[in-house]
Amino acid sequence: MSDLEYPDDLRYTPEHEWVRVGDGVVRVGITSFAQNALGDVVYVSLPTVGDTVAAGDACGEVESTKSVSDLYAPLAGEITAANEALDASPELVNTDPYGEGWMYEMRPADAGAVDALLDRAAYTDQLG
Repeated sequence: MSDLEYPDDLRYTPEHEWVRVGDGVVRVGITSFAQNALGDVVYVSLPTVGDTVAAGDACGEVESTKSVSDLYAPLAGEITAANEALDASPELVNTDPYGEGWMYEMRPADAGAVDALLDRAAYTDQLG
């Protein structure tokens, strides 16, 4: 498991999503642990730009050769962008989960809520 990466500059959720804070928005994706557990990603269903989500809401799906998993909103807010590149290249989730394989961006209702998410140490601790 030590070969999987968990960048220090991200926040994480117990559901294996990562959050990168940007300028008024956050970018969300799934961790290397999640993509590794899923196997080869073949389809990604993302939330619609303009949708408002509550923290913990299922807002999309990741389908792999093994299973289908829900994406959960890490924070309450409005969806501002979806990674359309995943329509044609869902494998980016496997090859670059923290870069080109990002899922969507959102504007948090409460910017401070990001601070309540897990840091790298807390996330990796709960992986066991």
